Amino acid sequence: MPAWVEQGYAEYARRMPRECSLALVEIEAEKRGRSGSPQRWVEQEGKRMLAAIPKGDQVVALDVQGATWTTEKLATQLERWMHTGGGVSLLVGGADGLSAKCLQRADQRWSLSALTFPHPLVRVVLSEQLYRAWSVVNHHPYHRSD
Repeated sequence: MPAWVEQGYAEYARRMPRECSLALVEIEAEKRGRSGSPQRWVEQEGKRMLAAIPKGDQVVALDVQGATWTTEKLATQLERWMHTGGGVSLLVGGADGLSAKCLQRADQRWSLSALTFPHPLVRVVLSEQLYRAWSVVNHHPYHRSD
């Protein structure tokens, strides 16, 4: 990842409190070549992604077909996730998206936008939005609402 991505993610992850910490788990992308198909690559990546989900975690797939949430709705979701006492795994697909099995495993589907974002930018936007939601829940001045 470019340095700006690592720095952006690290900044928001650092701001999160221990009880709502972020942990980035990177899944190696399937090697793409002249042979093979995008469907096969996505399936292989999906298997590795599903294997990395800790037992008992709630799973949220980032999916353009998912629900769009306002900052306040994300804050409500974050509060619910924190009250369950378990972990939450947010699945971000690779270049070709998430596998059908990842989408089936998801307890929720969330769309950051109807726009398509480059994978590195999603990492930064997602961490910032989670920090913003945490700031709403905790009445921290970072988020300025009307």
